[in-house]
Amino acid sequence: MWENNRLCRLLDIRYPLIQAPMAGSSTAELTIASSRAGTLGSVAAAMLSTDQLAEQCRHVREQSNGNFNVNFFAHIEPSMDAAKNAAMRDLLKPAYAAVGLSDVPEASVSSPSFGQPQLDVLLREQPSVVSFHFGLPGDDALQALKQYGARILCSATCVGEARELERRGVDAIIAQGFEAGGHRGTFAEPYEKGQVGTIALVPQVVDAVSLPVIAAGGIADGRGIAAALALGADGVQIGTAFLRCPESATNTTYRNALASSGDDRTRITQAFSGRPARGIENRYMRDMAGKEEQFPDFPIPNSLTGALRAASGKAGTGDYMSLWSGQAGALARDVPAGELIEILIRETEDVISGIQNS
Repeated sequence: MWENNRLCRLLDIRYPLIQAPMAGSSTAELTIASSRAGTLGSVAAAMLSTDQLAEQCRHVREQSNGNFNVNFFAHIEPSMDAAKNAAMRDLLKPAYAAVGLSDVPEASVSSPSFGQPQLDVLLREQPSVVSFHFGLPGDDALQALKQYGARILCSATCVGEARELERRGVDAIIAQGFEAGGHRGTFAEPYEKGQVGTIALVPQVVDAVSLPVIAAGGIADGRGIAAALALGADGVQIGTAFLRCPESATNTTYRNALASSGDDRTRITQAFSGRPARGIENRYMRDMAGKEEQFPDFPIPNSLTGALRAASGKAGTGDYMSLWSGQAGALARDVPAGELIEILIRETEDVISGIQNS
């Protein structure tokens, strides 16, 4: 049986499926619905203040089965480069004018990397699972989380990263294929090491480590889940497939773009945040292509593009929005999250049954 495997037992879930944390698109309601459905819901904490983080943890715990994941970015803190800040502000002026905005804001660090303030909240609230993107925090922080019983997950985009995560003591590894939407979790240099597709990455990670492996990237239906299990994964993490659910924070423009997207419409860009991320190609991505040397360090560009993205969405155009999506975005369905999970489980069982009976 694919249920009640070692990942389910590790994370105390019925089905080996994680609703991916998606900063800006996830909501507490999406987390709650996913956890109630027997999977692991995730709080996207990378952009939350410590007060918001504590509030979401309490709300999700009260309204769900109490079992959920909290996800953070563990990136290197950026250095403020005045020349690059000015250069990107100049690059953004035409886009700001196009959506009726005047001045590009001053650059700032829009969100900190995981640190002591976030750790203090976790030690008080004690969520059952804590996950990281862009690598791991220091060993002292990991030890503090493990001491209260947290399960630690982290993304890897190549075999070398997976081995490093196992060495650092994580409990399971999220093998993020190149098809995945949103920010690439790559933390090894060079970035190109992480450009491996899910179907090639997962079995190699499975062979390289002894930990449970969670497949992510391009998985949006039961066929994808069954394929990941066949490759040796213990479970899957699914993000883009939830973006059309009513519990998601995506607006109508974003949802319509997903519905009409195809496997050839997404691109990797650094133009919104300063770090490579996959989204549906639009005017802004095309205009900014090839200008990466002028972008400040992640996440500083978020402070420069935030108002632009919001104005674009308010105007009903996706030209300047960050339409994060994996390559299977067109498979996303407009149904409530709980119903989507039921569909995914049923589809997976049908595929597995069909293979066994063929």
